[in-house]
Amino acid sequence: MTNAVSLHQVGLVAIGRNEGDRLKQCLLSVKDQLSHIVYVDSGSTDGSVEFAQSIGVEVVNLDLSIPFTAARARNAGFRRLLELNPDLQFVQFVDGDCEVVAGWLTAAYEALTTHDDWAVVCGRRREKYPEQSIYNLLCDLEWDTPIGEAGACGGDSLMRVKAVKQVEGFNSALIAGEEPELCVRLRQQGWKIWRLDHEMTLHDAQMMEFGQWWKRTRRAGHAFAEGASLHGRSEQRHWVKETRSIWLWGVVIPGLAIAAVWPTHSLSLFLLLVYPASIARIFTRMKSDMTSNAAFLYAVSCVLGKFPQASGALQFMWNRWSGKRSTLIEYKAG
Repeated sequence: MTNAVSLHQVGLVAIGRNEGDRLKQCLLSVKDQLSHIVYVDSGSTDGSVEFAQSIGVEVVNLDLSIPFTAARARNAGFRRLLELNPDLQFVQFVDGDCEVVAGWLTAAYEALTTHDDWAVVCGRRREKYPEQSIYNLLCDLEWDTPIGEAGACGGDSLMRVKAVKQVEGFNSALIAGEEPELCVRLRQQGWKIWRLDHEMTLHDAQMMEFGQWWKRTRRAGHAFAEGASLHGRSEQRHWVKETRSIWLWGVVIPGLAIAAVWPTHSLSLFLLLVYPASIARIFTRMKSDMTSNAAFLYAVSCVLGKFPQASGALQFMWNRWSGKRSTLIEYKAG
């Protein structure tokens, strides 16, 4: 088994539902590197469970009578992994639509064993087929984040078991943003989060339609608002800036422009010019780091995205006020 000696303290938890060939690529990319793998399934009907079992991967089937969240699935996989292998020191979490790049597990393992105060390491997540749609390309641009000490990680990362146990795992009530929220609690305990300059995973979004992008962005708005509600008053000021930006650009400015149409004889509509101005500003800032087409697409998505984000934030506020539990906002088919 490749790297069996160096990675014997590492386990992996993959989560998914109806990921099909993407899950196969995910599990096969790590099967020959790790002895301890758990796949958590949330009601797949595409043979995902049968495939995982056929290659010797432990499967956890979530109880679907309880509302599903990715955080709940990660916690279930983490618990099962440690039931089977209580001496594991590190766990790689990965989404079922991601393929782990060769060499990542060794690099991440070495980083955590070298730095005792690091709880989490992550690397470069890339979109597998950015050329297939502008929405896949936007995902690829989103993954391009700074190297070094970070405030948070995403769904793919190697975590120290001791640290995850210390903060009692993921918040299973969150429908999105569970990894950054976990990282807030880890940093409050003195742990560090680090992003390595190393390829980590290939993500296959298969996002081909505007409606998918809208739902995914609305989910992000819900996550921003809920994260700020939970930890906005902490030292980290978790997602306070992002949430204020959503309210300003997605609610306040258009609300004022429309509400003041009659008393200003429609002059208030000139307020809406701040949106193309913002697109131009972001485009100018980003065009030195990417192609002009990519920079323009990124700028438009940043500005236009405030509206679905506002929708998600408003949904969170309404659910909290009415006492309703938030349900998953899914952008994938199946």
